[in-house]
Amino acid sequence: MRTPVSTYRLQIRPSFTLQDAAAEVPYLKSLGVDWIYLSPILTAEKGSDHGYDVTDPSTVDADRGGPEGLEAVSRAARAAGMGVLVDIVPNHVGVASPYQNPWWWSLLKEGRKSPYAEAFDVDWDFGHGRVRLPVLGTDDDLDKLEIRDGELRYYDHRFPLAEGSFADGDDPRDVHARQNYELVGWRRADTDLNYRRFFAVNTLAGVRVEVPRVFDEAHAEVLRWFREGLADGLRIDHPDGLADPEGYLRRLREATDGSYLLIEKILEPGEELPASFECEGTTGYDALADVDRLFVDASAQKALDQLDGRLRGGEPADYEEMIRGTKRRITDGILHSEILRLGRLVPAGTELAGTALDAELAADAISEIIASFPVYRTYLPHGEEVLTEACSLAARNRRDLAPAIELLQPLLLDAGSALAQRFQQTSGMVMAKGVEDTAFFRYTRLGTLTEVGADPTEFALDPAEFHQRMARREAELPLSMTTLSTHDTKRSEDTRARISVISEFVAEWDKVLTRLQELVPLPDGPLASLLWQAIAGAWPASRERLQQYATKAAREAGNSTDWLDPNEEFEQKLAAAVDAAFDNPEVRAELEAFVALLQPYGAANALSAKLVQLTMPGVPDVYQGTEFWDRSLTDPDNRRTVDFAARRKALAELDSGERPASYQDDAAKLLVTSRALRLRRDRPELFTGYTAVVPSGPAAAHLVAFSRGAGESGGAVTLATRLPRRLEQSGGWRDTSVALPAAMTDELTGNSFGPGPVHVADILASYPVALLVPTHGSENHG
Repeated sequence: MRTPVSTYRLQIRPSFTLQDAAAEVPYLKSLGVDWIYLSPILTAEKGSDHGYDVTDPSTVDADRGGPEGLEAVSRAARAAGMGVLVDIVPNHVGVASPYQNPWWWSLLKEGRKSPYAEAFDVDWDFGHGRVRLPVLGTDDDLDKLEIRDGELRYYDHRFPLAEGSFADGDDPRDVHARQNYELVGWRRADTDLNYRRFFAVNTLAGVRVEVPRVFDEAHAEVLRWFREGLADGLRIDHPDGLADPEGYLRRLREATDGSYLLIEKILEPGEELPASFECEGTTGYDALADVDRLFVDASAQKALDQLDGRLRGGEPADYEEMIRGTKRRITDGILHSEILRLGRLVPAGTELAGTALDAELAADAISEIIASFPVYRTYLPHGEEVLTEACSLAARNRRDLAPAIELLQPLLLDAGSALAQRFQQTSGMVMAKGVEDTAFFRYTRLGTLTEVGADPTEFALDPAEFHQRMARREAELPLSMTTLSTHDTKRSEDTRARISVISEFVAEWDKVLTRLQELVPLPDGPLASLLWQAIAGAWPASRERLQQYATKAAREAGNSTDWLDPNEEFEQKLAAAVDAAFDNPEVRAELEAFVALLQPYGAANALSAKLVQLTMPGVPDVYQGTEFWDRSLTDPDNRRTVDFAARRKALAELDSGERPASYQDDAAKLLVTSRALRLRRDRPELFTGYTAVVPSGPAAAHLVAFSRGAGESGGAVTLATRLPRRLEQSGGWRDTSVALPAAMTDELTGNSFGPGPVHVADILASYPVALLVPTHGSENHG
């Protein structure tokens, strides 16, 4: 199996095609990247910027460069000695415009007789033999239907007509009644939908790749890439939505001749991938959470909790209680259709106290079990103990449901049953929507902690615990990806690095937030905290970006406004607060003074986090453009255009001998990124193990250091500053030292140190980080 040393994620879209990616390969090669990592490239909904709404899995999207574009980027990568990793989406397809999706068009036209009927997860009996499509403004809009060009039309929506179902002069409502689909009001999606979706997105329909013929047709084009040497590995989007993730990965591994596979899997603290999964690991959110917490001051937790309690008018948020509530909000709201379908799968004849178990009661009990889940899903029999404990917790929380839960537990543990299979597919949806997309916008004491894949109740991580986790990663998941920013992160790495500094400035933050609430009050205190943290983390940013973020964050939180029924009065106050950052001199002065306070320490955090991520065990990914400072917020803000020309120019200047005047310059991050990537690619013998380097002296707690050597062999040594403001307050490094096993040279500065004890202040005189390599046999990597 060919495996990557590192990857660089590129967002392929109509405005940055595969041909554009091919043109950047020389730059990426120079940067030190080993493999190009492409976002989804199969044909997607017209105008889609992300590509996760595939409409035709048989072709590379012409708007993204087409098959010739894939050949171009692959050819360029091969010529540079690089590999190609591609993101694929087996769980669902895009159905927003049915005419663009041949499979869905066939299903709607031919119903159960369609050759693609088995490809989709439709509960035909519940829909009385029809697929329910929630596209109407209200059910009364049926009188707005028209028949044009042999199709049923609703404004810009186009739908097929079954053979023989219409004649000239027919009333469109009567024609609609004869179809294999039923158009219904969009609000009915919450309760009456009868096809599996991706989360609560009605325009992404679940696909049954567990059916061999469906797998074959859905992957024919993907497998061609491997037969023709166009790709070397795959990233699997949302495997938790599949009926049989283990079986899917086994079949995919075999079909790709044992190629490198990664899965987008969020592991909760203490959770491990099933050993039976045929993949190299995850896409790195678990690593992101570990790295972030190294740079959060544990001593700030009590004060930030107190501030959170004050903002809530009482006690700080109880996270476990919060997520139980937000998950119930999802099961009782936007995903209630999925829960009701689980209720319908309870076997007929299941009795409670001598009477048949009512479907609504079953749905209530199932909702409570899912709300008690500590992980995204089980993979029975793997995870039986998790399900059992969730049932016990649910029964304790809702004693009125305890008998029903007791009755359901053995049914949910029966891995071969349709109920257990679909329950496993559903629990992850609820976790994602209830936790990531709701609670993470409500639990706001420190924004760094509420990132995808993280448990925000784990406040900070000390170096000793970090070293233990990295040693375990090196031993168990050496080829799993590590990352700090993705297309899904709610804040980019540099935004989070600056926000983390708030943990070292709690008193100042308290004063700033209090003053901002006086100047532009928001009636939702926790959201105000989230908003001003985000603005401070991303500043300077455009008004448009911040307004877009504020609206999304408030609606996702769902406390003061939401997506379905926006609260106009609140949203006007929210918009006014954002505008005040630009238009109100006092607000702007308050904000910019605080940002100036955070900025130098945030930059130190960011460089430290980046070097740690690039050199720790695993396969480091660099998200497009983040080799410069990137202070993005949640999507679509994190998918903005990258100025590669500026990065090429800056890299050439570094390679000509120039060095950043300040560690806060863009070029400083580029220096760290390029030198670390080049060293990992060109000197793999320096990255064969993991050993903690333990500093000594008064500021030892402010250094995280490790060697990547194995045994007696010399390895690269990473030194990174943590909690820089407290370090400064305590008098700096003073006589804190590290013992170097040999003479070593810093890849960033060219300075040499050791062997023996060396003062950390000498090593970190220029930058808050250092990347040391044994001087004997060392090469110049820039």
